[in-house]
Amino acid sequence: MMRKISVPIVFVLFITALASCVVISPKKYNALLAQKDSLSLGWEAARTKIGSLEDEIASLKSDTASLNSRIAGLEGKVQGLDDNLNSLRSNSSSEISKLSADLQKREARLKEVEEILRKRDEATNALKNKLQKALLGFQQSGLSVDIRNGKVYVSLTDKLLFSSGSIVIDDKGKLALQELAKVLKTQPEINISVEGHTDNQRVVNLGQIKDNWDLSVLRATSVVRFLTEGEKIENSRITATGKGEYQPLEPGSTPEVRSRNRRIEIVLSPKLDELYNLIK
Repeated sequence: MMRKISVPIVFVLFITALASCVVISPKKYNALLAQKDSLSLGWEAARTKIGSLEDEIASLKSDTASLNSRIAGLEGKVQGLDDNLNSLRSNSSSEISKLSADLQKREARLKEVEEILRKRDEATNALKNKLQKALLGFQQSGLSVDIRNGKVYVSLTDKLLFSSGSIVIDDKGKLALQELAKVLKTQPEINISVEGHTDNQRVVNLGQIKDNWDLSVLRATSVVRFLTEGEKIENSRITATGKGEYQPLEPGSTPEVRSRNRRIEIVLSPKLDELYNLIK
């Protein structure tokens, strides 16, 4: 601060000295000129530094304004993200509630299905036991009762029902079917499918029966007619199908294997209308 004030004072003294015509020695004059030059250089350096500082201040102000602008933009983005997050949280909460309700409904339906299947299995086992008791006297003649895939299979070898190559049920076969019909009449909710099966030997000399397909179908329809016409089983409950030689119990061509494969299978399955309606 003192240097800034001393420069004009020197000039005033210098001019005053000249005006008053005071004689100054050359040595003193040169000293004053040197001091003036030194002060001038210091003044210019100060002005340059001040200018540089002013430029730096202007640059800092510009940077500060730019940063403030960026901060404002980032704050806006953060606010937008917060809004999106809140929206997602709200939607997620609603979606979770909906999913939870759907899951509860599914679990309830699953329990209903499990209960229906449990009842079906109980009924299937009870039916098997009834049939085994009713048909006990025929089991030594090639009759068996078992459960497969939730259905009861009553399997009768062809020798229990038919003479060789015949589609006419013999007397022993009729007795077995009559005992079977007694049980089926007490089970109106059971559907009945009669399946004819043959061995893999080619049919020969059987008149109009052309092949094993024919033989299996005609034997199945003979059993169906006996149960519906003779034993008065409802037609709507029963179907006849022929499987030919294509679903053997076991592979092979020995007499024992062929005998086991030649059979009538009466497949008994519970009506599942309640289950079908539930899973629609």
